[in-house]
Amino acid sequence: MNWHTMTGEQVLTRLHVTRESGLSGREAAERLKQTGENLLKEKPHTSILVKFLEQWKDFMILTLIGAAVISTAVSFLNGDRDLTDPIIIFVIITVNAIMGVVQETKAEKSLDALKKLSAPSAMVLRDGRRQSIDSALVVPGDIVYLEAGCFVPADGRLLEAVNLKIEESALTGESLPVEKHTATLKGEDIPLSERWNLALSTTVVTKGRGTMVVTATGMDTEVGHIAQMILTDESKDTPLQKRLAQTSKILGLLSLGICVIMFFVGLWKKQPLFEMFMTSVSLAVAAIPEGLPAIVTIMLSLGVQRMVKKNAVIRRLPAVETLGSATVICSDKTGTLTQNRMTVTCIASSRGREEKNGRFARALFTCAALCNDTVLRRDGRKNPKISPFAAGHTAPGKSFTLLGEPTEKALVEAAAAIGLYKDELETKYPRTGEIPFDSAVKRMTTIHRTPQGSLEIIKGAPDILISMCGAVWNGSQAEAMTETRRRLLLRENESMAGEGLRVIAVGARRNSELTFLGLIGMMDPPRPEVYEAVHTCKTAGIRPVMITGDHPATAAAIARQLGILNSSSGRTGDPPGQKNGLILQAASLRSRLSRPSAAAEPSRIPSSLHSASVVTGPQLEKMSEEELIRTAPFVSVYARVSPEHKVRIVRALQASGQVVAMTGDGVNDAPALKGADIGCAMGLGGTDVAKNSADMILTDDNFATIVAAVREGRVIYDNIRKSIHFLLSSNIGEILTIFTAIILGHSSPLLPVQLLWMNLVTDSLPAVALGVERADEDIMERPPIERGKGIFSDGLAFQMLLEGIVIGALALNAYLIGCRFYGLPMARTMTFSVLSLSQLFHVFNVRSDRSLFHIGWFTNGKLVLAFLICLALQISVVSIPSLASVFQVQNMNRAQWGIVMGLSFAPIPMAELQKLCNRLSERREARRGTL
Repeated sequence: MNWHTMTGEQVLTRLHVTRESGLSGREAAERLKQTGENLLKEKPHTSILVKFLEQWKDFMILTLIGAAVISTAVSFLNGDRDLTDPIIIFVIITVNAIMGVVQETKAEKSLDALKKLSAPSAMVLRDGRRQSIDSALVVPGDIVYLEAGCFVPADGRLLEAVNLKIEESALTGESLPVEKHTATLKGEDIPLSERWNLALSTTVVTKGRGTMVVTATGMDTEVGHIAQMILTDESKDTPLQKRLAQTSKILGLLSLGICVIMFFVGLWKKQPLFEMFMTSVSLAVAAIPEGLPAIVTIMLSLGVQRMVKKNAVIRRLPAVETLGSATVICSDKTGTLTQNRMTVTCIASSRGREEKNGRFARALFTCAALCNDTVLRRDGRKNPKISPFAAGHTAPGKSFTLLGEPTEKALVEAAAAIGLYKDELETKYPRTGEIPFDSAVKRMTTIHRTPQGSLEIIKGAPDILISMCGAVWNGSQAEAMTETRRRLLLRENESMAGEGLRVIAVGARRNSELTFLGLIGMMDPPRPEVYEAVHTCKTAGIRPVMITGDHPATAAAIARQLGILNSSSGRTGDPPGQKNGLILQAASLRSRLSRPSAAAEPSRIPSSLHSASVVTGPQLEKMSEEELIRTAPFVSVYARVSPEHKVRIVRALQASGQVVAMTGDGVNDAPALKGADIGCAMGLGGTDVAKNSADMILTDDNFATIVAAVREGRVIYDNIRKSIHFLLSSNIGEILTIFTAIILGHSSPLLPVQLLWMNLVTDSLPAVALGVERADEDIMERPPIERGKGIFSDGLAFQMLLEGIVIGALALNAYLIGCRFYGLPMARTMTFSVLSLSQLFHVFNVRSDRSLFHIGWFTNGKLVLAFLICLALQISVVSIPSLASVFQVQNMNRAQWGIVMGLSFAPIPMAELQKLCNRLSERREARRGTL
């Protein structure tokens, strides 16, 4: 229902209620039965048991469980009842599931937080008298009284508004309190933030008073619509989860294939049926890195700990990696890219722009601070709703806090910056009269006693004040306001407004005509650190997008300053005082636009948007889903958007193949935060709703923190890939060793318990230590990882196979030497040792594509420690008799140890030779490219 297009009387008639007496108690009770309580629905929480069981759905885990069950059944059938292998497998799987539940439990607290925003009570008119009731009992048709400081309990149409201003930033994104009135509006598609005759549930009255008739309660309110989107939006798998799921399926199917092939090869070689079945199961165990799920969980947990130190709290483990894959960061403007504090940026007279600390500025700011209702406190009392302003750059001891509206506080702060303190000015020029601000006349007037007589100061809309003034101040005296000067002032006002500034005019008079003093432009300025953050994002191939409920001109001005929106000159994103522009490399841009997606068809983009600067909510309303999907990758600023629009934008970007990160702090950001691939909420200034809908919380409310998070995400993905590289190349070596030995007519060179020992101990500890490997030097200069790109892309599969062949060949050599000179038990001991130790040495090769002599042998202290621990464990297993009997190995003499150590160390010089060849090849390609 478009209540904003109806008159107050029409709304009252439609709701069958009178302004004089309100609803009767009986009628209110009937309506409460029909509409239900004024509360938000809750989504049933998933039990801990269900979450625990969901951890077992991974294909690789299911394959392992199958192998463990078969192994147990075969052991019982064989009569030996050896449960070592299945017990170890089940312990690892269970520990991994517990870690997953603990780390990934994401309580659905968004709706609880929304309920906390609701007013606990409401003042209503029922049976002809005012009464306070629980806000849950408010029903459509109730007449509700509003006053400064109270929450709005439901959505309603205003019937009375006296200097009424309501803070709606958390719901609409509007950075300033909205001035309300009761006039009927025309146009059904007016953005929510511009429906000035409505009051919205969960918003806060900051000034004045009013009366409204309730039009919607509970889930029918605007905040209820947001809650519904949160309820219906299901969490999506992150890119890492999808890649790991794909990897699990590949490994699971591979292991099953190996079982079948090995079984039939054994039968072909006339091996005993039972022995071949056990060997096949052993190979399946060898093919699957049992410790991989736990290793990935541990590595993500380590990343989470590092992120906390960098002011980012991860609420969902895989999210820490997703940022490394992000191709687009959609950010709210107010409080995220900006400081959420209005600041005076420029002033102007009839002569043009003026210095903010000169003689003219002192006269202008004196009057602006006097014609002002802001309260300045010097007593040190704290108030979380008051923005602190420490004037340490003016005079010692001049620290204070301000209580008032953002616009008026900005004027007082600007005056204080040049030593003009409001409390001192009021003592010197006391206020003797005032006319409060009236939206009808768009101005405020105060009268002050001065040594020269009474002084009247007027502050308000520039066009109104310019037309009222008969004189203009030139900095030293008043001159006649000519038409030329009037046009110059109006042009200057338009220029400042075009820069996205909120412009206030100030005039004064004693006993003569009104004299125009000057124009004051202010805005919610960008955070200083965001300039560099945006530049770093672009260098990393990530496109920042601003999505805000604010005015298009304001959004565009901030976006141009930050470099989010390119200007015609191409020189954007320069922080104050920085001369060099931040220019996005053309290659990075081509890389992003060349990705296969529906968006990469510029010829099909609407002609009006080929050079789009800002797209507004009403424009979005007219776009079909297909049109938005084609358009979204080319638009950098969206203004005057609703929560539904934000979700559409995020989904359109995802549909075009982008990995989307969304930052925000308001209630209106919650659905988009939850729908994005990763949601990043602000921890200090953010609402509980936003925090509980997000995957990550920035505890310092600093957009720049997201750059560190992106870098950390990329490091984690790289290190997980290195761990998988290490584990699978090692496992390939194990498989080839057993497979080749069987083909050559030998017994299996490894026993199942030995395979489990390598996979769970001597492989897993170094793999975990790879999780703290330092970032590569160029990690923030690469393009993001493409959504459809698998873990084994870019030649990794071939490299793992090659390395696995080398490790397998070395182990097979040890086995054949042992068989020829020392017998089968010692041959297995030597094979077991060579495989374990060669993998320990091989982990150093996986650290980087660069030589160990370049990155340093001992720069990863934890890896060196893991190597030494695993080396000691392996030697102990072979040398200590009680352990040797468990693993069915024998103690080796010096000659045998010499053979083992020589073969085990071989992967390092071989890998160094390969890296040298790769570098020489890259240099040749580089030289060829420069010719």
